[in-house]
Amino acid sequence: MQNLDPVAAFSFLEANPEALLVDCRTEVEYMCVGHPTGAEHIAWQEAPDWQVDPHFADKVRHLVVGDMARPVLLICRSGIRSRDAGEALEAAGFINVINVSEGFEGPLDDNYHRGTLGGWRFHGLPWQQN
Repeated sequence: MQNLDPVAAFSFLEANPEALLVDCRTEVEYMCVGHPTGAEHIAWQEAPDWQVDPHFADKVRHLVVGDMARPVLLICRSGIRSRDAGEALEAAGFINVINVSEGFEGPLDDNYHRGTLGGWRFHGLPWQQN
């Protein structure tokens, strides 16, 4: 699996319009915190039990219309869940999986806040909030 920081991921998406960006955070995160413009939402895990969705790969396969070579970029809060989801996609036969390494909100800073050291929003990339 390839890892790209948010700026490189955005550039990749612009250069490859067939690529799919999947936000794999929870529905609440996707709706309330915001998400990259154009991202599809498929939760890897969902509160309150945080069990991995056993149908995650099938849902992504549906979005790529069975094209297992279509580039799939995954983003979560900080790049950890998306990495795990990417490993599951590769195990399911996806060929071109890319993790957005800093995620949407980036890592925690010294004050345990996100969004100050990195992430999609930190870099000023297009996003929206519902």
